[in-house]
Amino acid sequence: MDVANVTFLTLAGHINLQSYRYVYFMITLTVYIFIILFNSVVISIIFMNKRLHEPMYIFIAALLCNALFGATALYPKLLTDLLSEKQITSYHGCLFQAFFVYWYAGAEFTLLSAMAYDRYVSICKPLHYATLVKMSTVKILIFLSWCLPCCELSVGLITTYQLQLCKFKLNRIYCDNYSILKLSCKETSANSYYGLFVFSIAVFPPLTFIFFSYIRILSVCLKNSKDFRRKALQTCLPHLFIFINFSVNMCFEIVNNRLESNQIPHLIIMIMSVEYLLIPPVFNPIIYGLKLQEIWKSIKRLI
Repeated sequence: MDVANVTFLTLAGHINLQSYRYVYFMITLTVYIFIILFNSVVISIIFMNKRLHEPMYIFIAALLCNALFGATALYPKLLTDLLSEKQITSYHGCLFQAFFVYWYAGAEFTLLSAMAYDRYVSICKPLHYATLVKMSTVKILIFLSWCLPCCELSVGLITTYQLQLCKFKLNRIYCDNYSILKLSCKETSANSYYGLFVFSIAVFPPLTFIFFSYIRILSVCLKNSKDFRRKALQTCLPHLFIFINFSVNMCFEIVNNRLESNQIPHLIIMIMSVEYLLIPPVFNPIIYGLKLQEIWKSIKRLI
């Protein structure tokens, strides 16, 4: 069957929605409203307060903007499915949702790497901070964080779009590229290998750089005063928590999707598969808004 004749795909990963459809909908809607409201508040505070126009806070604002982008790639469609008798999506809509979800994930890794670089220079090379982390450098890093994943994923989207599909059922609650590949009539090894290649360059270099940065940061903290360690950890721990949580769940999603283990309950798989899209957008504004004193002071003044 020619791909042009494929008009819709079925999202069969949802658990039984009949009994608790509206409960799930209200919980999901509440979380989405929370994400939009609190991320927008922290972003607005950073951009309105000139004292927060520093690299660290600009990176935080970019991270929160990315969280809004990722949440919007998931929640509107998910809310519609929760109220629908049949969870279906158009083929083109499925491709674009997969593209935007992966774009969000790729940008998240690169932004977290840029934030690690900022913290590394600030703590390990404070005398060179003004030279190494200029606003022009920040803008370039943020631009590359969104541009590089977009370019890498565009190739995968184009090659997937050209495939012929023989099946229409995705055992997911949202679209992802590998699940679409499994619906193809033809051999998709090249597409799969390209996906692994993109995943490798999107994850392992940032992972290596962030661990290297924090080893150096920890080394410097151990050699300084208790007050220095407290201030350093206050800015680094939120970033490290977000990074570890995001990395673990993103890797689980990729590995489980390819291994397709039958020993893990479906509910656990469903929760873990969306956790990297749920937790960062919810916890980022809480962690950065409450833990970083300058942002928290600005929030209290606003209130």
